[in-house]
Amino acid sequence: MDQSLAGKTIAILVANGFEELEMTEPQRALLKTGATLRTISPEQGLVNGWHGKAWGHYFPVDKQVGEVLGADFDMLILPGGERSVAKLQQNAHTRRIVGHFLDAGKPVAAIGQGIQLLAIPGKLKGRTLTAPEAFRAELEAAGAKLSEETLVVDNVTVTALGQDELPAFVEQTIKVFAEAAAVRKAA
Repeated sequence: MDQSLAGKTIAILVANGFEELEMTEPQRALLKTGATLRTISPEQGLVNGWHGKAWGHYFPVDKQVGEVLGADFDMLILPGGERSVAKLQQNAHTRRIVGHFLDAGKPVAAIGQGIQLLAIPGKLKGRTLTAPEAFRAELEAAGAKLSEETLVVDNVTVTALGQDELPAFVEQTIKVFAEAAAVRKAA
């Protein structure tokens, strides 16, 4: 079994209403690489996913977003979900953590509406992303260059439009995260 991410800690940042498959598919695949995954949320105890057109499963919260630093993690995953993203956008700790990853050049994978969490003014300069039409202007204002592709890998940042791209998103996330881990290990 590939253990390319053994010893690496990956944060999954979600709030109630996150797209369940956009969290569980990368999570399942990354666990096979030996990575340690932590669910970070403003919720206490449990966070509720959204599956299809209804509420999904509950997942344990490892740490509340206000109790962690970006420096506590090697990589970050931002699943989508309208309710989740809306709540996370209103949380200053979300901007602090995401901003740390962008400033430090650490790997970030965002899918669907989760891409919107990257829209921190001045933090996306020189990065190419894909994004749903609804918030492309917000990302451009933050300095991003936007692509029409449905999945974009730009150095250590992976973005995908949505669940149609989920298998490729998971594959590219593992590849980018493993390459980043190898580079940091060699340095």
